[in-house]
Amino acid sequence: MRGPHNIWRLIRTGATFERTGAMGVVLEAIDAPRPLRIAAHVLGWPFKWLGLRGDPALPPVTRAITALGPSYIKFGQILSTRPDFVGVDLATQLRVLQDKLPPFPMEQARQTIAREIGKPVDAVFSELSEPVAAASIAQVHKARLAETGEQVAIKVLRPGIERAFRKDIDAFYFAAGLIEFLSPASRRLRPRDVIAHFESTVLRELDLRIETAAAAEFAATTAGDEGFAVPKVEWSLSSRGIMTMEWVDGIQFADIDALDAAGHDRVALADKVLQLFLSHALRDGYFHADMHQGNLRVGADSTIIALDFGIMGRLDEYTRRVYAEILIGFIRKDYRRVAEVHFEAGYVPADRDVDEFAQALRSVGEPIFGMDASRISMGRLLSFLFEVTETFGMETRTELILLQRTMVVVEGVARTLNPNMNIWQVAQPVVEDYIRESLGPRAFARDLFKTARVLARFGPQLPTITERLFASQTQDQPETTVGQGIGSVAWFAIGAATAGIGGVIGAVLF
Repeated sequence: MRGPHNIWRLIRTGATFERTGAMGVVLEAIDAPRPLRIAAHVLGWPFKWLGLRGDPALPPVTRAITALGPSYIKFGQILSTRPDFVGVDLATQLRVLQDKLPPFPMEQARQTIAREIGKPVDAVFSELSEPVAAASIAQVHKARLAETGEQVAIKVLRPGIERAFRKDIDAFYFAAGLIEFLSPASRRLRPRDVIAHFESTVLRELDLRIETAAAAEFAATTAGDEGFAVPKVEWSLSSRGIMTMEWVDGIQFADIDALDAAGHDRVALADKVLQLFLSHALRDGYFHADMHQGNLRVGADSTIIALDFGIMGRLDEYTRRVYAEILIGFIRKDYRRVAEVHFEAGYVPADRDVDEFAQALRSVGEPIFGMDASRISMGRLLSFLFEVTETFGMETRTELILLQRTMVVVEGVARTLNPNMNIWQVAQPVVEDYIRESLGPRAFARDLFKTARVLARFGPQLPTITERLFASQTQDQPETTVGQGIGSVAWFAIGAATAGIGGVIGAVLF
């Protein structure tokens, strides 16, 4: 229950932030108003001695968050996707948060596995290793199936983790309400909505059936991608509390020496990981939204293997087309077109001046394109673009921020492999291919065909719908309004006919 009883949790949090030196960093990063600064220090400074010490080797913010435990680590990771809320610098710091925690006892893991599969562990697995990785929400064990001898990975939720998260989320809501009360300006960023987004994300991760489904869907959408693989899920051995997948061997992307020793072409790998991400985002509208080095492996044949599907991103088809046009506009330095796309999509209010917006976009693009190829950053461009669009009244769009954050992470992974990489040169063919496929004549025909299929489902009802439209427009309406209403119905009929033509075209093309 959200209320004053959460003050103790906030005091403990404030004390830890004060003791680690993180309080000042955070308040400065978010440009906190004076009332909020005073309240934060009042909650933290007198109780500084109660704060957790953390690891002195870490930067202040990551030190404090890591010390406070799983909920705070996960919340910090989510906030790293919201530079609009915490500022670009702090968001960058939060991206390096690691949720490596001590494993829970082996006996508890065996009990959870047995409960979830409904059988004794030894009846299903001939081998079950000690934890090979432990994170904030779950830990992973290596096992061997007794029936087939196949090696698998089992992800097991931490005991009591859902209850612990719900308690901390309760305190986060209380803190968000306090921030909105003390800083009216913060309401534009909707702090409580940020917590709600965090809550929904975490609750999905706490149900491993959702991650299992995400892995299976991602495997299906990327099945045709050469040099990319997603481990196969074992549905019969997966449930709310455990997730079982095939075991995959590979070298972590972060282990440069091992990649070199194995003879992998790091330049080719860097190009591939960036192009694959863009293909997944633009072509499929479904992408891995946590593609850091720890979640990527390189197989013996240089296949890139993705792991951990707790955070996935989706983009509808229209948003993908908008995003692609924005990227290709920057690549071609067509700032006027980039500005028009923002207005057409409704991202920027219609009462703003398109020429002024185009000029502002030029101020974003030109300095970046004037850099040496090795310093050109798509992440930097998207960050600057966000700042400019904010000044022109663009509201926060969560899906685009998640895409931006993932783009920055993937770019960082690619540059680790090839520091001299020209991001735009590598991205251009993927974006241009998508533009050709999604904005050309064939795409127009496909759109008409889809419209025809939708209308066809309502075919038997179209006469009734049309009659009702005429009746509603003609009853007790002035003559001019009747004319307008009949015109609307006429346009509806024309649309239906056009859709029918689209269906014929679609049948011919497809």
